[in-house]
Amino acid sequence: MQKKMAQEQEKLKDERIVGTAGGGMVAVTVTGHKEVVDVEIKEEAVDPDDIEMLQDLVLAATNEAMNKADNLTQERLGKHTQGLNIPGM
Repeated sequence: MQKKMAQEQEKLKDERIVGTAGGGMVAVTVTGHKEVVDVEIKEEAVDPDDIEMLQDLVLAATNEAMNKADNLTQERLGKHTQGLNIPGM
């Protein structure tokens, strides 16, 4: 079981998960290990008079990507840990 979990965790490292906000104006890409690897901001999302909105969009996209990464991890590793009480899983 440990070997299979280690293999799944290695695969997760290479996964790319995208979270978006503002109808796709902001996109944040994370790995399955929840490391941010890319942030894309479309020009129309940048309003010098409303920086707070852009900050909110980046935050929302990042949170969405992190939640998707958590769900993917649970899906991939959960099948190997069913019935076990492992913190964080």
